Amino acid sequence: MTELAARAAPRSPDVHLVDGRHVFVPDGSRLYDVDESTYALLDRATRAGDDAAVRDQLARLGLDGTPYVDDVPPARPPVRALSLAVAQKCNLGCTYCYADGGGFGGPAADMPLETALASVDLLFAEVGPGDRVNLAFLGGEPLLNRPVIRAATARAVEVAGRRGAEVTFSITTNGTRLTADDGDFFEEHAFAVTVSLDGPALVHDRLRPFLGGRGSYERVLERVAPLLQRQRRMQVSARVTVTPVNLGLVDTLDTFVGLGFHGVGFSPLLRSPTGRDELGRAELMTMLGEMVACGQEFERRVLAGERYPFTNAVTAMREIHRGTHRPYPCGAGAGYLGVSADGDLAACHRFVGDPAAAFGSVTEGIDRRRQLRWLDERHVHRQEPCRGCWARYLCGGGCHHEVIARGRPACDYIRGWLHWSIGAYARLSAQRPDWFAG
Repeated sequence: MTELAARAAPRSPDVHLVDGRHVFVPDGSRLYDVDESTYALLDRATRAGDDAAVRDQLARLGLDGTPYVDDVPPARPPVRALSLAVAQKCNLGCTYCYADGGGFGGPAADMPLETALASVDLLFAEVGPGDRVNLAFLGGEPLLNRPVIRAATARAVEVAGRRGAEVTFSITTNGTRLTADDGDFFEEHAFAVTVSLDGPALVHDRLRPFLGGRGSYERVLERVAPLLQRQRRMQVSARVTVTPVNLGLVDTLDTFVGLGFHGVGFSPLLRSPTGRDELGRAELMTMLGEMVACGQEFERRVLAGERYPFTNAVTAMREIHRGTHRPYPCGAGAGYLGVSADGDLAACHRFVGDPAAAFGSVTEGIDRRRQLRWLDERHVHRQEPCRGCWARYLCGGGCHHEVIARGRPACDYIRGWLHWSIGAYARLSAQRPDWFAG
């Protein structure tokens, strides 16, 4: 996969060439088919590092103009998503937990009901008819505080009805505390349920044991099975954190697809509190190879008219098709904030308890000065080596939490995956354009 990483390496901030036919323009995330002579001209210019020649050629093609992304951070972005750390505690002892065992470095805590209800009020503070918001429940293990989840959901449904707004719900769980009644509740409210599973039994149990050391895999499958059978309005997906010990993604994907998960996605472990199980360059290149193998099977299944819920590929295809371009990797610190058990606001769920990413509280409101400073500092145009990278508006500069703690060890992996995805998109859009309309 080092060859793929080399093909994906940045040669120009203004253009990226794919498969001898396609030109990807980062500004606006636009993809074009070009003739051989145009491709050759751009290829020579990018290999020579002649940015002026690249820009001149783009102007001749009519692909220049006012930039889609400027340098100005959003001012006073409205809150459209909150994640509530309803239980800052956990019954598992995962080896790599970003939340440091669920407590984020502090004592175990449950979110009081009044804090959860105040969070809902904050979420709807600037919501009007037709607006859409999301309320997420995380931990630790959020189902250790089930009553607060249900009460906050009921409040959100009630307020959304009065405002003429739409509210969606999500929960990320280790799966060990799920019940059939939870499945009924999640189905009623169309929850997106994400279950953390790190592979078949042996690797999952090594990475995600109970606090006493016993493996959790069989318990998770036992508890999640009724939800997989029940899902209609709810969607039950598996999220796999990839470490050096569970790099067999193809087998994992097929196993979880076979179990009936609505989607299966992989995320590389780039940052853990102790440094344990983080991926290095060699492991990231192995992961890239596995991701491409999964992607090739996804492409084959789509062409055959079959459903194959490889979430990473589905997301990449949709974002390329939409022309997604953004100066941030996600909404963290802008339209999305995390809420700690005691009601403090953070840039996202991963920054709970971190004073460097504190944004006020649900009772006192958002610290707008701190928020504007954060968004200005984290803008991709302020990041290096992002400013010279063709993938900057698809990547957004990388997860803030991981970048602040560890830098950017995964750039080659990210670019390699996006390079392959752009080529796959071009092939699928030519052969199965109907897939993108569904």
